[in-house]
Amino acid sequence: MMKNKVQLITYADRITGQNIGALTRLLNGPLKGVFGGVHLLPFYNPIDGSDAGFDPIDHSEVDSRIGTWEDIQVLGKDLDLMADLIVNHVSAQSFQFQDVLAKGKQSEFWDLFLTKEDVFPDGMSEAEQKAIYRPRPGSCFTPMKCGDGKTYDFWTTFTDNQIDINVKVEAGVAYLNNVLTKFSANNVNIIRLDAAGYAIKQAGTNCFMLNETFGYLDNLSKQANDLGMETIAEIHSHYQTQVEVAKRVNMVYDFALPPLILHSLFNNDVDALLKWLQISPRNCLTVLDTHDGIGIIDAGPMGDKPGLLNAQQIDNLVETMHANSNNQSRQATGAAASNVDLYQVNCTYYNALGAKDFDYLLSRAIQFFAPGVPQVYYGGLFACENDMELLTNTNVGRDINRPYLDANIIDKALNKPVVKGLIELIKIRNTHPAFAGEFSAQGEGSMCCLSWQLDEQTISLTVDFKLRHALITQVNGDEETTINLNSFLA
Repeated sequence: MMKNKVQLITYADRITGQNIGALTRLLNGPLKGVFGGVHLLPFYNPIDGSDAGFDPIDHSEVDSRIGTWEDIQVLGKDLDLMADLIVNHVSAQSFQFQDVLAKGKQSEFWDLFLTKEDVFPDGMSEAEQKAIYRPRPGSCFTPMKCGDGKTYDFWTTFTDNQIDINVKVEAGVAYLNNVLTKFSANNVNIIRLDAAGYAIKQAGTNCFMLNETFGYLDNLSKQANDLGMETIAEIHSHYQTQVEVAKRVNMVYDFALPPLILHSLFNNDVDALLKWLQISPRNCLTVLDTHDGIGIIDAGPMGDKPGLLNAQQIDNLVETMHANSNNQSRQATGAAASNVDLYQVNCTYYNALGAKDFDYLLSRAIQFFAPGVPQVYYGGLFACENDMELLTNTNVGRDINRPYLDANIIDKALNKPVVKGLIELIKIRNTHPAFAGEFSAQGEGSMCCLSWQLDEQTISLTVDFKLRHALITQVNGDEETTINLNSFLA
């Protein structure tokens, strides 16, 4: 069972400048006792593909430049350890797909990969193609000529270097089973089902989060549970979809929370945030920032479904983020950089808030008091600012928030008041018993109160957004203590 403590999200090499062993030493040294778990972002061969590890050539192999499966075992010995099961695709450079390119349908791995013909054997109309939901501009098919002299349209939901897997056939099932088994044997106890919403394709639909997808997630989750692992579904979609997905897996991400907190801070208005906290799944992980951008779609409307925020509020949210970052985020988002997503803004959360220490600490306090197990991204832990140099060098939008750190950078960051304050907040979230109790939220306008109660112990966060005033109150029987959030920045 996952610990109810704050987790770290990180790449092994980008946080330490070294490897998995160095990450273990960091968590047992300067960050000892801060985190109950770690989401280790793709450590597979290679870690530096076109999508920073989310395009594995060999999903079952640790990149030898950063360690071995033994290093993974050591990291997961005393901490919850999450790894990504990349459900939807594999690298075009994988030995399996390279064999397909060489031999066409004569390859023993032909069935592993999904083609247009597999889903549309009788051809696809223009209307059917337009109906397919894709998180990036352009077609989801890439024509490739194989060694048999024929050209096939391979399904590439994300990029032409990420070839979709046919998860319905024996080859696809066996491929994912092999990775799951490898995880379970090496102290990985939490599986993040990456891009799982796109795994099932069906003619005449938008090929995203279909009824069959829910059943698939249910079965995949049970399979992981049988191996002693919990599952987290990674799906960016309408907020009602998250509520439904939460019923099928152990946990989901609360991706609506980050934009709602920003909206509350930008507008001194808690109504949308409180509406969500009344109905949000309790079996969730909360994030503000991740290795991806800051999700927007999760709080907005989709088709004829109204969102927690309307279209104008979403536009204002995005424009305020751009303005707060001095338009740095605009340079990394949408058509301005490669590897784009239609539903995310690439920016550090700290810069999205205009690098204001109190606002950043307040956003983390709200995250920690919201239902769910909190995760903190390594860039967010150290209040990193947008890495414009890295963005310029790679022209990959997400790299603005994927910095390369080292021991010296971390030492300096640990002395920043905002980082010290964040670590104190993490310790409160990890140790106060009331966070295992019942949650309640109330308020309106610019004020709200988020509370937790377990027996005679309560802890609450009271916020006045207009005055930028926040108090943490702890009650144990007849004893009451109050901490002003500003004191964490002293």
